[in-house]
Amino acid sequence: MNWTLEIVVVRVTDLDRAKAFYAERVGFTVDVDTEVAPGLRVIQLTPPGSRCSVALQQGLPAAPGTREMAPGTLHGVQLCVTDIEAARAELVGRGVDASPVRHVGNTGWEDGQGGTWNSFVTFTDPDGNGWVVQEAPSELSER
Repeated sequence: MNWTLEIVVVRVTDLDRAKAFYAERVGFTVDVDTEVAPGLRVIQLTPPGSRCSVALQQGLPAAPGTREMAPGTLHGVQLCVTDIEAARAELVGRGVDASPVRHVGNTGWEDGQGGTWNSFVTFTDPDGNGWVVQEAPSELSER
């Protein structure tokens, strides 16, 4: 049996503002924008080339057996790209306040690219949800 990661829930305070950020600034594709029940709207977006989407939610109760996550408390979800400099340039060009490219060095985080799997850019959405973009070897994108 395959267990696939298909959706990451991102809690936000303003669905329209978050939709605009992820679609227009980050470049995700809007797959779904629907009201699933009176007053309960779900917006699903997918990063280019990904099978995993994000679902923007506001006011939807947590699933049974789970805890509700407040807007701005999602941190560390990673997106992978094959060219970290190009990814950063695209984000900045779209108006995202993305960090410089950094890597983990001997003294912690250091500026500039590192070796394989060791180049990162970070950014946050308007609610403070934090994202990490990591450079992955290009041969992995062919899997």
